[in-house]
Order: sequence, then C-alpha cells, then structure tokens
Amino acid sequence: MMDAKPQQEHEWLQQMLGDWTTTGECDMGPDQPASRTTGKEHVRALGGFFVVCEGEGEMPGSEDTGYMLMTLGYDIEKKKFVGSWAGSMMPGMFFYEGQLDAARKVLTLDTEGPSFTGDGSTAKYQDVITMISQDERTLHSQTLQPDGSWKRFMTATYRRVK
Repeated sequence: MMDAKPQQEHEWLQQMLGDWTTTGECDMGPDQPASRTTGKEHVRALGGFFVVCEGEGEMPGSEDTGYMLMTLGYDIEKKKFVGSWAGSMMPGMFFYEGQLDAARKVLTLDTEGPSFTGDGSTAKYQDVITMISQDERTLHSQTLQPDGSWKRFMTATYRRVK
C-alpha cells in the first residue's frame, strides 16, 4: 500500500482545505424553537489521503463552546469514504463509511451511535456534506426513524474565510 497514489476521491476532499465560518441550526425537540449557533473550522491535509477538520462552536441551548474533530479519507480497497467524528460534548466516537453521489457534490456518511432516547440503545445516523461552491458547503445530520425515513436534526452552512 506504500506505493498507493491519491485517487479522484482523495482530491475531492482537498476542496475542503482552509478556514471556514459556520452558522447552524439544531432541532431542540418537539414544541421547542430551533437553536441557532455560530462557529469556525480549520481543515488541513494529512498527506494526500485524508483531511482533518478541527472545529469549535456554540453548543445548542448552552453558553458553552464545543470542540469537534472529524477525519475523512477514501479507502481504495473498500471503495468507500471513511472517517471519524469526536466532540468534546460526548464520550463516544462515531466512525463513518460513505459514498459520493454521481454528480460529485454530495458525500453521504453513514454511522451508528447512542440514540437520543437516552435508554442505552443505538441509532443509525448520516452526516451529509454538500459542496455548494468552492467557498460554501453544508453539513446536515439526520437519524433513521422506525418507519425507514430520515429525520434531519442539525444543519450547518460553512463559508470559506476570504
């Protein structure tokens, strides 16, 4: 594997490099208004195969600052995007596998983690990155519902710092 060369999927990730500001909206539950947040993110390359996204921002419904770390790469053998996400607000880590859509604009990352019910069960989640332009992208997070539909609970817009 030492002679592997970056593929077009690795190159796709490189467009995320740089400094970004974020604005977000988080679902706070039934009959509750959405929480609006702001933050920032720095994305750097880890060689030609991975990107490391280091973010910080307001915690929904709190005065605290949350810190997040996301890694993304492409596994040539699995033919899937892979990665991880960890945040200062929870003890667990999420591990991703995902695919890029045919138009090469939307990266859907599947993962599993603690359910919002707080009963110790797990749930299936997706983080979906959409490249709007070279200077704007979105990330939305959603969870799989019992009826098979996906319910969005968080949306963030990233704008490149000029």
